[in-house]
Amino acid sequence: MIYLLDANVLITANNNYYPIDRVPEFWEWLFFHANTGNVKMPLEIIEEVLAGTDKNDLLLDWMKGNKEVFLLTEDVDPVLLQQVVEEGYAPDLNDSEVEEIGKDPFLVAYALVETNRSVVTTEVSASRKTRQNRHLPDVCKTFSVPCFDTFSLNKILNFRTAWKELI
Repeated sequence: MIYLLDANVLITANNNYYPIDRVPEFWEWLFFHANTGNVKMPLEIIEEVLAGTDKNDLLLDWMKGNKEVFLLTEDVDPVLLQQVVEEGYAPDLNDSEVEEIGKDPFLVAYALVETNRSVVTTEVSASRKTRQNRHLPDVCKTFSVPCFDTFSLNKILNFRTAWKELI
């Protein structure tokens, strides 16, 4: 399975529970799994992380240094992307609504390319939300794309601070 990470996975991990300078094992583990092909990020999602502007942002520096390892090296299928927007959100979104959605449809479109792909996000289901307010787990469900949160990924790929001892 290839796990496609949403930008919020990295941002939230760094800001809340795995700061790069305090839990470097998590970031080494992520790098290891990106290098082996288990974890990837589409360019559009990497660009969201790189949009950070804080000069002392350790995550921004880390992503700049590791971008190529995480990069999913393919272009999005525009037909799939359009399908995700129309069927996952709404067929008649206006420009403002499309802007509000952001890059989330790209994750689902890339996941639809192969059955061995899933999405990882910190977003939680909010099934009553509609249009541009839909959350990634609900859009993934529309397309039968597996969707996990960070902690599920940690469990699936067996994260622990002593992870290196297990390889």
